[in-house]
Amino acid sequence: KQFENFINKTFDNCKKNGFNAVIVHVRPFADALYPSSYFPWSRYVSGKAGKHPGFDPLSYAVSAAHKRGLAFHAWINPYRIASNTTNVYKLPKKSIARKWAVSKKASKRRNVLKWDGKLYFNPASKDVQNLVCNGVREIVRDYAVDGIHFDDYFYPNLGAKYKKVFDYKEYKAYAKRCKKKHKKKVSIVTWRRNNVSNMLKRVRTIVHRLDNNCVFGISPAGNIRNLYAKNNYYADVKKWMRSSKYIDYICPQIYWGFKHPTAKFNKVTDRWVKACKSKKVKLYIGIAVYRAGHNTGQNRAERKEWKSDTKVLRKQVEYARKKNVDGFAFFDYQDLHSKASSKAVSQLKKVL
Repeated sequence: KQFENFINKTFDNCKKNGFNAVIVHVRPFADALYPSSYFPWSRYVSGKAGKHPGFDPLSYAVSAAHKRGLAFHAWINPYRIASNTTNVYKLPKKSIARKWAVSKKASKRRNVLKWDGKLYFNPASKDVQNLVCNGVREIVRDYAVDGIHFDDYFYPNLGAKYKKVFDYKEYKAYAKRCKKKHKKKVSIVTWRRNNVSNMLKRVRTIVHRLDNNCVFGISPAGNIRNLYAKNNYYADVKKWMRSSKYIDYICPQIYWGFKHPTAKFNKVTDRWVKACKSKKVKLYIGIAVYRAGHNTGQNRAERKEWKSDTKVLRKQVEYARKKNVDGFAFFDYQDLHSKASSKAVSQLKKVL
């Protein structure tokens, strides 16, 4: 009942404020907020990972959204397993990640990688790509969702030694196969980008096969230049935007003010508009409601802008509209109702 009341109130507010869609987390950490054949129940739904809450939160949330005329996008983190431990025995017994990590087969153990105190699925693994695809298939098949949404957690930052860590073992095996077949190998950077792109291509195909009205989108980190770093992300967004094979929409998280020293909101937005000019993919802009009213930012000018400029969110929407973007996503819901951001949000509502 508590969950239903929360969802009803949340979606009523979204409707009242003029929103037309909600993006709801359904898989934060190799888990599920719905009964899944592939992932254990999320601790965020029952308090304990692997524990059945006694109802289906996703089913209720989808129908509650549709009753109010809101589109429902199911938000998934494809590779993230745990962000505060590398101890696989802390995962639920039924977790596929745990089963792989303790498998007698070395090849299965490679599906789960430890990095920087966290656990990740290995993006180079065929098993992992199949798991991500099966997880998406299950949601689109069993629920009337209007979209599948991945956010910015692709490859983690692999640091200065990026060439010899993480999934390097799989790259070495790939290079060996190329040599054997007398084929030219690509660099590890290109190879990693291809791992992500190939997975997205498969996901989009599955989504559209099951429901052609359902869309698949990505919300990458906001700075295109960072996405093309040699040791991080491996998210080939320019390639995805030039084609209709990978995604239907892209929603960069442009979470900076106009006064940011190196990534000004207007400059970064311009870069995305330019990169997305083929019009094969819709461009939505992710707006940082959570910063409004807070002393946050890279320098004094930006901190002052977020803290004191009550029109900062409104100006961002107005600027991006002039550039003919296709829409906006606001992160996150709780900050649309917080005291700190209330003045900026009331200005924002005037232009929505």
